[in-house]
Amino acid sequence: MPPQDRYIRNVLKLFEAHGHRHDRYTLFSDCMELIAISISNSVDIRSRDHREARYLQIVGRYDRPTIEMFPRILGEITMALETAPGDVLGSIFTALEIHNKSRGQFFTPYPVCQMMAEVTLGDAQSARALIADKGYVRAMEPACGAGAMVIALAQAMLAADINYQRHLHVTAVDIDPRAVHMAYIQFSLLHIPAHLMVGNSLSNDVREHWFTPAHILGGWSAKLANQPRVVEPPPRSAPQRAGDRSSPCTPPPDAKPRTIGEQFTLF
Repeated sequence: MPPQDRYIRNVLKLFEAHGHRHDRYTLFSDCMELIAISISNSVDIRSRDHREARYLQIVGRYDRPTIEMFPRILGEITMALETAPGDVLGSIFTALEIHNKSRGQFFTPYPVCQMMAEVTLGDAQSARALIADKGYVRAMEPACGAGAMVIALAQAMLAADINYQRHLHVTAVDIDPRAVHMAYIQFSLLHIPAHLMVGNSLSNDVREHWFTPAHILGGWSAKLANQPRVVEPPPRSAPQRAGDRSSPCTPPPDAKPRTIGEQFTLF
């Protein structure tokens, strides 16, 4: 039995216990957004007021027992990722059977993500050369889902004795805000420096910006602004997922405009 299963089962039981009072899809989505806002508001001053208002709007829909469930779910997710890094929220989302098949929303199995990350990283010599030259490598995920590909890359770098928390920066995009919230939570708990966007990788339409604590505390906006950006052409197009529109949040003024139509790659 995978070591994470105990905590994943606990999360599923919590949702099951409250599912009779609330629509399961909405309950899960609101839970993910509340957790993401809680993490963001601890570090992202620019977006705090807007997100705090959104937080209060969401919790106003629920009774006290349900509200008290949300931090318990965060605790179980944290323990699952502490036990073994992986796509915990993608597994929960799939187990709840609330992914949108009609819109082509399928999360890549984590073992497949691990294989792809290991192939991308290779013997890690290219990554080491970039780190020696610039201090870090960058990864782009144009349809990030819950973040499995990025988490697998971080694991592959760690296995190659590269500290991803210091030497990796991620830009991740998804058209579904729920997916971005899930990825943001997992990247934050794993301390992956990342800029996540709710947007369309094909049209370059961006509606929200989310910066992980590792990005903000590590001063990554300044680091990236001081480096020329080299973009490699994507080897193939990426599927998109449909989702709801949300209110935009303003990116920091020192952040350069980003092109988001790239395939997951190191550059």
